Amino acid sequence: MKHARVTIFAGHYGSGKTTVAVNYALALAQAQPQVALCDMDIVNPYFRSADFAQLLDEAGVELISSPYANTNVEVLGLPTQALRIFDDPGLTGVIDLGGDDCGAMAIGRYAARLQGRDDVALWLVVNPCRPLTRDTDALRDVRDEIEAAAKLRFCGIINNTNLGVETTAETIQSHFGFVREAGEALALPVIMTCVKRGLDVAVPPGLGEKFEVECWGNRFGV
Repeated sequence: MKHARVTIFAGHYGSGKTTVAVNYALALAQAQPQVALCDMDIVNPYFRSADFAQLLDEAGVELISSPYANTNVEVLGLPTQALRIFDDPGLTGVIDLGGDDCGAMAIGRYAARLQGRDDVALWLVVNPCRPLTRDTDALRDVRDEIEAAAKLRFCGIINNTNLGVETTAETIQSHFGFVREAGEALALPVIMTCVKRGLDVAVPPGLGEKFEVECWGNRFGV
């Protein structure tokens, strides 16, 4: 699995950033000696990477999160040691960024450390089943808002088409055309197509690598 040294997952609220980020960090840990998952989600206090602390620890993934994670106190800052995820060349980092432009402000504070680097990837997680991202104009607005707040540019799309626990193979397959169209409209390559583990889905050319995801607690679209 190809990866950048620092991979940032962002997108509209409910697109599935956290599920994808946790699965991606776990997959990286099978091949990379040092992997850290940084929970920068300041938007959704109910389902975030910090919820998987034990699972990540058992897989050897370091969790970096605010001391206020899983409380009703939300701040834009992170512990000072979190800067390692940007600066330590021996560390492979995954960042779970909050939804929309509000969540992207969290990483905008660190943009100067990330701009112009070829080892950093900002990926747009797309779920066309969500009501506010069902057309390319809406996705373009989401992209523009996040890029402005993060002060970074997206370099790829993650297709995370799903209807939560009701997701079927047909759900994913029926949106292949839209995701391909979205990639062309936004001038972004589709990096991966996420498929709920256990579903028989063949990913056609142009829609990236098939990436099987585990969905804990019946969660898939968060």
